[in-house]
Amino acid sequence: MSLYGSMRTGVSGMNAQSNRLGTVAENIANANTTGYKRASTEFSSMILPSGGGNYNSGGVETQVRYSISQQGGTSYTTSASDLAINGGGFFIVQGNGGQNFLTRAGSFVPDKDGNLVNTAGYKLMGYEYKAGADPTVVVNGFDGLTEVKLKDEGLVASGSTKGAMEANLPSGAAVGDESKTSLVVYDSQGNTRILDFVYKKTGVNAWSLEVRDRDTYSAGPPAAGVLGTQTMTFDAAGKRISATPATLTTTAITGLPGTGADLNALTIDTTKTTQLGGDFTSSGGGIDGSKPSKMSGFEIDKDGIVYVKYGDGNLIPKFRIALATVQSPDKLLPESGNVYSQGTDSGVIVTGFAGSGAFGSIQSKALENSNVDIANELTSMIEAQRNYTANSKVFQTASDLLDVLVNLKR
Repeated sequence: MSLYGSMRTGVSGMNAQSNRLGTVAENIANANTTGYKRASTEFSSMILPSGGGNYNSGGVETQVRYSISQQGGTSYTTSASDLAINGGGFFIVQGNGGQNFLTRAGSFVPDKDGNLVNTAGYKLMGYEYKAGADPTVVVNGFDGLTEVKLKDEGLVASGSTKGAMEANLPSGAAVGDESKTSLVVYDSQGNTRILDFVYKKTGVNAWSLEVRDRDTYSAGPPAAGVLGTQTMTFDAAGKRISATPATLTTTAITGLPGTGADLNALTIDTTKTTQLGGDFTSSGGGIDGSKPSKMSGFEIDKDGIVYVKYGDGNLIPKFRIALATVQSPDKLLPESGNVYSQGTDSGVIVTGFAGSGAFGSIQSKALENSNVDIANELTSMIEAQRNYTANSKVFQTASDLLDVLVNLKR
């Protein structure tokens, strides 16, 4: 056995235990870091060829692994911008240089420009709602992503685009009888307008519905105020069989007198209309839009939809948070700021939304804790210390034997 080889083996062992102690120190230092993933040192033997009665001692090499796929515990807060992921997804964040990264650290707060940023200064990314339509995700890239920005824009009004009307039509009504109810809607400037829903019995189990803009209809000619019509038929149990057209869509009114505002075309859901005995009853199934009001806060649901809350209580969707997954999360490359970038062995980044696939769900007013177990780390620290000392003894013993060999000449 080579004495020099024994010394090199001892050095290899001390270096390996130093690396292990380094990961332990990092884990303990980040035990309270939101979304931090534990690092560990894995050992692999290095064997040298031996023969002829001589043994060549090898050594040991180390590789650092991160338990990125292991979810940490959840702690609860009072901040609506604190977010935790229950599942395998990652938040997509952007640094000052415009590069996108992945992270599990969801401690976001609005900055001076309204962007949601985490403690490391990375901006949360998502897709913007346009014309109230749910955004379409780009599954194989970061194209279309934008900063999730919640900036107070002063007074904001939203015109109505869709709603619902529920009613029970009296089955005992005579042909030609009419029943009427109304629904308040909002024009493009947030002014209120009243739409009258006039139901007229046209035959056995048959009715017609006419939607009128009250002001335009009363000012005449009446036909100008009719925004939409629908015919309905019912079965013997009073359930609606069909409606023509299937969805009631009103016509738009542009340049309303006095304000110049527009009333959007409205899609009205009337599917819950029934024909049963008793009196005519109605209940508005709701209408979107809002009168002018200021932003009073925001809410984020489990699907990652970011709603801006206004003083009148309305919630308007503004963004949808994007999530990402990879085939092998533990092979992602850790970067400063508790973020990760794609590695050669991690697989392709796939983007999507919470509530689908392996992305998981988003929980507001919650944070993911680090997955570090202090008790295990302290145990590993003691083991690393003992093993380092043992390897140093090997080096020291080989050095002493080398001294003996050198002193044989004396």
